[in-house]
Parts: sequence; structure tokens; C-alpha cells
Amino acid sequence: MPIYHKVGNIPQKRHTIFEKPNGGYYYEQLFGTEGFHGHSSLLYHVHRPTQVKEIITSYDVSPKIAVNKNIKALLLQGFQVKPTDDFLDSRKPMLVNSDCIIGLAAPRHSTKNYFYKNADSDEMLFIHKGKGVLKTFMGNIPFEYGDYLVIPRGMIYQMEFEGTDNRIFYVESHSPFYTPKRYKSSSGQLLEHSPFCERDYILPQTIDTFDEKGDFIIKIKKEGMMHELVYATHPFDVIGWDGYNFPYGFSIHNFEPITGRVHQPPPVHQTFETSTFVVCSFVPRLYDYHPRSIPAPYNHSNIDSDEVLYYVDGDFMSRNNIKQGHITLHPKGIPHGPAPGAMERSIGQKETQELAVMVDTFKPLMVTEDAIAIDDGQYYKSWVE
Repeated sequence: MPIYHKVGNIPQKRHTIFEKPNGGYYYEQLFGTEGFHGHSSLLYHVHRPTQVKEIITSYDVSPKIAVNKNIKALLLQGFQVKPTDDFLDSRKPMLVNSDCIIGLAAPRHSTKNYFYKNADSDEMLFIHKGKGVLKTFMGNIPFEYGDYLVIPRGMIYQMEFEGTDNRIFYVESHSPFYTPKRYKSSSGQLLEHSPFCERDYILPQTIDTFDEKGDFIIKIKKEGMMHELVYATHPFDVIGWDGYNFPYGFSIHNFEPITGRVHQPPPVHQTFETSTFVVCSFVPRLYDYHPRSIPAPYNHSNIDSDEVLYYVDGDFMSRNNIKQGHITLHPKGIPHGPAPGAMERSIGQKETQELAVMVDTFKPLMVTEDAIAIDDGQYYKSWVE
């Protein structure tokens, strides 16, 4: 997270005695990334955060790959993913490489009888349908339609949904999510040309501290395995923390589009970056205002990256027959562009109401069995006149 934040009670100086009001001490934990080099926070626990009582079971949850080396453009009909009661069981990986997992989820119910931690990856959850609260040991974050939730690796959390109709587009990243460098000053402040600012972040503001002993199940994902452990104390026992590494939300509706006289390239839509892929937000905006402009995107070659588009809402003017929840994959090696007729239709148009999330990966993506099950099978031919 690119800004400093603190919640709850912390001592005046780090790595010093922090006494409980009724005797005893709070226990400090460094919660950091990339060793001691990346962003970190210091947490203060009621109990030692290291008390594992039992390892119940371990089982394989690695994606099942159907196509290892893919050249075919795909259209995945995302709303065909069937809702599942459990939050983790609902997550279906679609596209995978050694850097990330891109998937869909349709959980019906909240996470209640266990806590979850991804030990390998930062997670970005985009809320397409649903409303609720992300509960973590660093505080709670309310979410609704259009919100990105960025959850650092190692974060213990639960998802609480208000209803049963929930749809999530997610990315698990082996490298941390950051704000694009070109948006920031040398000290990390978002600059005037950034399409969003610090005021737009949804930060944890309060913290619920549980001083409880017992048997608490934590499911930990690590190296393609899910491990179920029993902790001796409630995982949400943090009394306070400060630092730069914490969960946060950001609404796609607060992304301010950058426009110009002629069509602007995809980087103007960039929202997050990692060392291995970028995430962009396409939002309602005015079209280009040159008198002879072509609003539709020009044909372009995917030479260095695979392009994934998740369609959320609106008109999707550059494609034909695109619906909510669809995912298109444009693999590296072949050019792509507007569907036949889309360029012509766009001329003279003044605005678009499209809403979409794009992920461009620098390594090719493998296609999972779950993705093949919802592929329309014909998308790669959609440019033929």
C-alpha cells in the first residue's frame, strides 16, 4: 500500500515494551513483503500469533491445466460458473501462469466456520455482484458492486456477504500489487495527473479485537496446497497496527478516465501494477474529440503479453455479442482489434458507458479445465468478415 496508515493502539516507539492495562504484554509482529525490503506493518497481538495446535489435513487445490501452450483467442461465459455455498470452493481458476492465477467465483454464503490465508499470493478481488464486509485481523472494509479489494499475502481474513447472489473476478499474484510508479512522486504521493488520489482508497478505520482461546480453523493456501490448521487463539486478536502493508478497497467508479483528441492507448487506464502484469480499468468516458477521430481501438499486436478483459457492464463498443461476466483472452503472437463493423459504428459517437477490467500478463497464460467448460468455442473466428 503506498500510504502510511494506523488503526487502534500502538506503543510510541517500535520494538519496545507494550504493556496490557491489566498486566502482561502485547506481542509485536512484523507483517511485511519481499523479505525486509518491501512494504510492511507492525501489528500488536493480545496473544502470541504463533500458536499452532494441530495440522488437520492438506489437499491439492492447484489449477487443472487443459491447454499448456495456447494460441487461440477465447471467450469465457463467466456467468455460467455455477454458484457454490463455500467461498473457497466457489473459486474457479481460469487462466494461469507462473506469476498469477486469474479466476471467477460465485459464493452464496459468508466465511463463518474458518479463517483464510493465502501464503503465496497477494489477492485482488473485483466485486461484480454482491455487498458485504471484508473482515481481517487489521480491520474491516465494506465492499459493494464495482469495488476492488486488495489483500496482501499472509493476511488472515473472512468474507461476509449480505445476500447469496455474489460474483467475483479475482487475481492471485505472486508479486505485490502497487500503484503505478508514474502516478507517484519520489516520496510516494499520488500526483495531479493520477486518475485517482488517496481520498479514493477505502481503508480499514476500526479494528475488532477478540481475546479468545479455543480451536480456530485457519485454511492456508501454499504452493498449490490447502492446509487446515488449528490455532489456539482467535486470529483477530490485534489491538493496533501501523505501516504501509494492509488490505484496502478502491471503487472502479472513482477511476477518472484520461481522454484526448485521438484514441488513447491502454496504459492510460492502468490502475495497479506488479512486476509481472498490469491491471487496467475501463470506465464510462467521453470519446476522442478530434473531428476525424476513430473512437474504436486500433488493431494491435500482442507481442509481449497476453490480454485478458473481464466485461462488467455497459456497451463494449469494440466487440459484438459481449455480455456481463464474459472474459476474453487475446494471446500473444497474433494481432487483435475491433470486431468487424465496430470501427465504423464508433465514428461520430461521443461517449461510452462501458465498464471492464483488463489484465495484461508478461508471460503466456495456460488455460484450465474450468475455462474450457465455459468457452464459447468460436470467438477466435469473430474477426472473419
